[in-house]
Amino acid sequence: MRCPNCGSLDTQVKDSRPTEDSSVIRRRRVCLACNFRFTTFERVQLRELTVIKRNGRRVPFDRDKLLRSVQIALRKRPVEPERIDQTVSKIVRELETQGESETSSETIGEMVMEALRALDGVAYVRFASVYRNFREAKDFEAVLDELAGEEEPAVVRK
Repeated sequence: MRCPNCGSLDTQVKDSRPTEDSSVIRRRRVCLACNFRFTTFERVQLRELTVIKRNGRRVPFDRDKLLRSVQIALRKRPVEPERIDQTVSKIVRELETQGESETSSETIGEMVMEALRALDGVAYVRFASVYRNFREAKDFEAVLDELAGEEEPAVVRK
């Protein structure tokens, strides 16, 4: 592992621990050249995934980009970071087990929307507004009506 401080390849693992759900190994490392300490995370990758963008361009799948998108949608919402990471891991596992090495950005977007809908309604609307490129207030109304239709009937106030 290359040292992020000096770029040396001469690093040593000092400690390894699994995360709470044992899906990731956390490794504490030290650079033998400059004594800089840093942490790396190791997770299973079943296959190399390629994302086909809307414009047809192909790019390597980036789990961190997916995580950032979900975190932005959930910013300032009462959802624990562990649940966010579990949600992203679940989406990645689903993508990897589909059996295809290529997947469309639309497929990923729909999976994220489905996960956010179950996790937090506000985050779902935020993500949908960017993903579906909302242009008018009625676009928000349509999604809110869709969400309201799934919930239990509200008490009518007079």
